[in-house]
Amino acid sequence: MSDTELPEVEPDTELDEDDRLRPEFVRAVQEAVAEGDVDEARALVEPLHPADIADLFELIPHEDRASLAKAVSDLLDADVFAEMNDYVREDLIDALEPHQVADLAAELDTDDAVAIIEDLDEDDQRAVLRALDPDDRAAIEEALSYPEESAGRLMQRDLVAVPEHWTVGDVLGYLRGQEDLTTDFWEVFVVDPGHHPVGTCALSWILRTPHWVPVADVMQREQTLIEVDMDQEEVALRFQKYALISAAVVDGEGRLVGMITVDDVVHIIQQEAGEDVLRLSGAGEGDINEPVRLTVRTRLFWLVVNLGTAMLAASVVGLFQGEIAKFALLAVLMPIVSGMGGNAGTQTLAVVVRALATNQLTSSNTVRMVTRELTISICNGVSLAVLIGLGTFLIFGNRDLSIVIGMAMIINNLIAGLGGVLVPVTLDRMNVDPAVSSAVFVTTMTDVGGFLSFLGLATLWGLGG
Repeated sequence: MSDTELPEVEPDTELDEDDRLRPEFVRAVQEAVAEGDVDEARALVEPLHPADIADLFELIPHEDRASLAKAVSDLLDADVFAEMNDYVREDLIDALEPHQVADLAAELDTDDAVAIIEDLDEDDQRAVLRALDPDDRAAIEEALSYPEESAGRLMQRDLVAVPEHWTVGDVLGYLRGQEDLTTDFWEVFVVDPGHHPVGTCALSWILRTPHWVPVADVMQREQTLIEVDMDQEEVALRFQKYALISAAVVDGEGRLVGMITVDDVVHIIQQEAGEDVLRLSGAGEGDINEPVRLTVRTRLFWLVVNLGTAMLAASVVGLFQGEIAKFALLAVLMPIVSGMGGNAGTQTLAVVVRALATNQLTSSNTVRMVTRELTISICNGVSLAVLIGLGTFLIFGNRDLSIVIGMAMIINNLIAGLGGVLVPVTLDRMNVDPAVSSAVFVTTMTDVGGFLSFLGLATLWGLGG
């Protein structure tokens, strides 16, 4: 072997170094299905983790999914559907019979089963619910009665709760003697006779404490309780703030009705963060598996709104068409002022929307936030004014034009900073999601403010004279 030759290394045939399915592997599965080689397709898919099987269905075209599902039907268990993208899952669920959907739902935790059933048509929902066991049906119907994206939809009903008069030995005996207990839990909830949670015991405490010690002596009485109708975004913030692994969910009377675990909250944090970014741009859900018709409808709505605001900005320019006709450089430079203001407004808006979403910005520190952003706007505005003023003078040799565009830059940066804070805060106080519509208002303010400040100052300075 020469010095430049390296030994051949057989690469992983399924996943690349980033744990993503290799394109050649996906093509191999598609070709096996297209050729009707069910055994080959199944042999390729069988070693995959449920999450990777879900990814495989998301990576292949919509029209090929039904054929793949038929070829590997025995591998499509509840774990795969739980990991699957909502739109892809809907495609496959629509092709199943109600009793098949019911079988899947029965294998899942209540929150995952609800995620599958809630998107079905009303008639299909009833058919699936009828096919479920009475206990599963009651749990899912109760979950569906809560608002969407609430703790009631998110919580699991399977948990471990014990009375506070038990000893640690009683708890251990109960855990070992009950075969139908949930297997995924990190703490035991302690309840009073009215089934109100009064504390929690981590499994590590129970395992390391002598059997004769009462649970009431080792339990942690301070706990974070989640109301059943709490929004899932607020639930995620509670988990993040208090570093929770799991939390009890209580109904309106304070009774323990379920629990939420951190693995569910991780999905929420990812989902909510992505939603805010996409809403700021008016791109809807931004899911590449979303039907084209829905995507067009969502994006077109905000594009039409933006067109209206652009017309408003254009009407401001129209007020100064005489000055622009006399001094053409105004038309060359005015987009710079509005564009830079828009960029500054977007920066402030992104920070404020995030601060609102994470409860960093509240009514108690709004004034401080406004002062902070105005300070930043002045500093940035002055810096940009010096640069754009100097650049304008060097290029066009017009001192008055340099002064006007510098002053306009400062003014529009102040408008951007003020709008970037006040618009989302005002919308939030009105119970309107600031991530959805703030960008439209802030962009309008910076466009109108940029054109008006630059052209207005130019007129007052006599540049068009």
